[in-house]
Amino acid sequence: MNRKINKVAVLGAGIMGSRIALHFANIGCQVLLLDMVPREPNDAEKAKGLGTDSPYVRNRIVTDMFTAAVKGKPNSTYNNEVVKRVSLGNFDDDMSKIKDVDWIIEVVVERLDIKKIIYEKVEAHRKPGTLVSSNTSGIPIHLMSEGRSEDFQKHFCGTHFFNPPRYLRLLEIIPGPKTDQGIIDFLMHYGDLYLGKQTVLCKDTPAFIANRLGIYAMVQTIRTAADMGLTVEQVDKLTGPVVGRPKSGSFRLSDVVGLDTTVNVCNNLKATLKNDESSTAFELPPIMASLMEKKWLGDKTGQGFYKKTKEKGQTVILALDFDTLEYRPTEKVRFDTLGATKNIDNLADRFSVLLAGKDAAGEFYRKTLTDAFKYASFRIPEIADELFRVDDAIKAGFGWQMGLFETADAVGVKKFVEIAEAEGNKPSQWVYDMLAAGNESFYKVENGKRLYYDIPSKSYLVIPGTESFIILDNIRKTNVIWKNAGSSIFDLGDGIAGIEFHSKMNTFGAEVVEGLNKAYAVAEKDFRGLVVGNDSHEAFSAGANLAMLFMYAIEQDFDEINMMIAQFQQTMMKARYSPIPVVTAAHTLALGGGTELNLHADKVVAAAETYMGLVEVGVGVIPGGGGTKEMALRCSDAYKPGDTELNILQAAFMNIAQAKVSSSAHEAMEMGYLKEGRDQIVLNRSRLIAEAKQAAVELAENGYTMPTKRTDIKVQGKAGIALFKAGIKSMRLGNYISDHDALIVDKLAYVISGGDLSYAQNVTEDYLLDLEREAFLSLCGEQKTLERMQGLLTTGKPPRN
Repeated sequence: MNRKINKVAVLGAGIMGSRIALHFANIGCQVLLLDMVPREPNDAEKAKGLGTDSPYVRNRIVTDMFTAAVKGKPNSTYNNEVVKRVSLGNFDDDMSKIKDVDWIIEVVVERLDIKKIIYEKVEAHRKPGTLVSSNTSGIPIHLMSEGRSEDFQKHFCGTHFFNPPRYLRLLEIIPGPKTDQGIIDFLMHYGDLYLGKQTVLCKDTPAFIANRLGIYAMVQTIRTAADMGLTVEQVDKLTGPVVGRPKSGSFRLSDVVGLDTTVNVCNNLKATLKNDESSTAFELPPIMASLMEKKWLGDKTGQGFYKKTKEKGQTVILALDFDTLEYRPTEKVRFDTLGATKNIDNLADRFSVLLAGKDAAGEFYRKTLTDAFKYASFRIPEIADELFRVDDAIKAGFGWQMGLFETADAVGVKKFVEIAEAEGNKPSQWVYDMLAAGNESFYKVENGKRLYYDIPSKSYLVIPGTESFIILDNIRKTNVIWKNAGSSIFDLGDGIAGIEFHSKMNTFGAEVVEGLNKAYAVAEKDFRGLVVGNDSHEAFSAGANLAMLFMYAIEQDFDEINMMIAQFQQTMMKARYSPIPVVTAAHTLALGGGTELNLHADKVVAAAETYMGLVEVGVGVIPGGGGTKEMALRCSDAYKPGDTELNILQAAFMNIAQAKVSSSAHEAMEMGYLKEGRDQIVLNRSRLIAEAKQAAVELAENGYTMPTKRTDIKVQGKAGIALFKAGIKSMRLGNYISDHDALIVDKLAYVISGGDLSYAQNVTEDYLLDLEREAFLSLCGEQKTLERMQGLLTTGKPPRN
């Protein structure tokens, strides 16, 4: 069946329901969001004389919850237009409308009896063949579908999103006993391609995969911390980015999620697990039980493992002392083991050092990492038949960069098992059988494809669904044709070259600029297109590396700065003025120079979660890699007869002056950093480089011709400068900006307006580039700009001087 999803009904408008509705609206679906009718009017409604027959009252619950989701943080929408695709209603008056939808998703409270009541209503109105799924996080799928019609059960499945559904990539697909295989295949494909999810096929077991493992690991981490006498700050430092996990760490994450949520899952697992050798692990550690008793659940109650308070008008973060159950000021964390990994950028390379640590950090890692690995090994084949599904689920659901089996591979499975045995965490027998057969890793790469160890066949198989992905690590040993300290050039196949940056945050330093120019030369000689992209979890590029610039600026070596900026401008411009098409694969952070490179590419293939912005004013300069020039050019192209041209220019000016960063690729398009109809937005980040390569192939095959430099850019001259100066003066008088801010944006106004021209007229790109470079150069001579650069380099945050 050629199934399409155009309309979706979401039943239940709580935090998850409203956010799921918004994510479907993000991808262009029309969404019907329903919830209960209030039992009676509230006091405000009674004061207006409204009763339960009033539509306002009847839709109050759904309206209030949806409004809260729209206003909530983090933002659930790609842009403001998304909300218009969601219509609201209630179960009593509007359930009949589900007959017109393609997918019905139930997201009501986690009670089987209530879900069954909802399904009874669904059966009364649903047209045969319509998908029905539940977002349950743990109620058995087979119990929910019991008693339903054959068609209902055939089209029913668990679809477990993780919160917030826009950002967390996991979508667990849990078939029921009678779910049609075609429905399972469709949901796996749709979730990947259209929702941007890591779709993981799960068995109908308690808490499925991610929560089963993630909650186990969290509770055991809390138990280990208490046993070892570690503080909450120490544990959060140990379980954060150093091991490729979110910066919130374990305890801060618990406060955000809510301790009661973790406890509820624990209690459910303790009650339902009958054959789990480690089921006692789900008994609450004393500290969790104490916090539950005190109702210190985290952010929702104002205190949990941490507590915010005010002291002398300043926000102060306090941490819980496990022994006294009192709060104290947070303390800096330092471990020798962590210090030993400071210069190890590759995550996989850190684990051997962390596990070998002689201090409490090393002991903590040996206990917790091997314990979680042991538990995961025993869950196969209970919760999944294939080990890669276990890793995929924990990574996508909890934001880990490496799964448990991947971590063992990083250390060496044999060595990791020895460490586990020493800690009393002996894994399942199949791990020993694998090693005995001469198989030394859970994953390996062959012919550019990643394979996993298949336990039943005792052989390595390609991970299904990844055949069309291009993962640079998979071709690093065979397809790199040139590299230096900051970049690598790949042969991506089909006549397309690719360049990856691997500096810190993929910033533009001398090695990256050299690599990019080398990539242009190599691609122009031996290939028919070039893709600029990487598989980094952090950034496409966070902009220019300021260290060299700061050194020259301190020495007031303006000739070197001028040469450096001129070379950077030429490198950015080459992305457009090259005889072969250049496509960028933007994602996550694309700031400053990262945005400028995208602005000049022939096409941008951007992940939906791409945060673009020309942010240079924050460090005391203006965009100097063609960014200011390019926004003047794009404004010129946007002018239409009858437009108020200064308004269009002002919008671009304000985005740069305020260092505004888009909240999504869709907003970047609204800001003019991406182009409607030319650039492409991809939902699934894993497909990004493959999609960019395909775009380069299509450009090459469709008779690509190198553009010619523009000589027809309309600039506003004195009229634009006057408009901006008035605004700058007003902002300064209101004390919204400093004197130095005013100086920076004054120079920005001069450049983006085309200089001190008497009237609006056409200029060339080179003219604007010269203005841009001169302004940038002059700002490098300002003491307060040097202070901002130094602040960013030393503390990561420039002063607002």
